[in-house]
Amino acid sequence: MTNIDERIRRNLDEDDRAFLASLDERGGLFHEISGIFYGPLKPIVIYLTGLTFLLAALGFYASWGFIQAQGTESMLRWGALAWAAWTVVSGIKRWLWDRANLVGLLREVKRLELRVAMLAEEKGR
Repeated sequence: MTNIDERIRRNLDEDDRAFLASLDERGGLFHEISGIFYGPLKPIVIYLTGLTFLLAALGFYASWGFIQAQGTESMLRWGALAWAAWTVVSGIKRWLWDRANLVGLLREVKRLELRVAMLAEEKGR
């Protein structure tokens, strides 16, 4: 590690150090998705993940009920229930993917901040 790196690391606070240490542990898609289960929104993410599985099961059940329905009125009820369940599932999944993208974006912003600090340090010499 160079002298510049040492000075930059000394000037970082503890949160930044922990965040930069976590950047080195790069993983694949599952690592990116698991990143949403940390932070202040962890309980909400866990709740929404469980709700997604329940609503997906309801969507499958309602879709099967739609296929097995005998009359038009029954088909409309099962179809409306299936449509509502799958619409909510897609909305929740969209929010979760957007959250995962936000975590990745924040990681890249922190990297850029570190690079700018390093360049400013070099230029100041």
